[in-house]
Amino acid sequence: MNANENEAQREPARPQIYVDADACPVKAEVEKVAERHGVVVTYVSNGGLRPSRDPMVRNVVVSKGADAADDWIVENARENDIVVTADIPLAARTVALGAHVLGPTGRPFTPDTIGMAVAMRDLKQHLRETGESRGFNASFTQKDRSQFLGELDRILRRALKSATPD
Repeated sequence: MNANENEAQREPARPQIYVDADACPVKAEVEKVAERHGVVVTYVSNGGLRPSRDPMVRNVVVSKGADAADDWIVENARENDIVVTADIPLAARTVALGAHVLGPTGRPFTPDTIGMAVAMRDLKQHLRETGESRGFNASFTQKDRSQFLGELDRILRRALKSATPD
């Protein structure tokens, strides 16, 4: 191993942003924040992604399998990367990897909060299955979009700082 390879191994990798892109309402916001910080964005979807001319934006189209996009993200995301998803099981899997995980409303999922998020998801699913709840989701608001922008910028700054050698 030469000196350059040894040094590359010691430096933490620059974080990337992975987006569970099917029905994601904050793609433009992700690109805005990523461009400001010079970070690669990877949209992962079962199809229907618009190509981007930006070399820092990648599109990955996976098979139509139920969790194919989730599995691809879990296989490729690393500790200190950022994952944007509304999918609670995917959030749990990527939190376990050490990724920073953020929902499209700006809600961060952390090791301290993911257990309750999974429990609430399971409870709501049970209530829908038994007819106790119709399962309507709250509409996505401008306040959600604004909160997402601020939280993504905060998390990305923290991830970049931790990837910078002292």
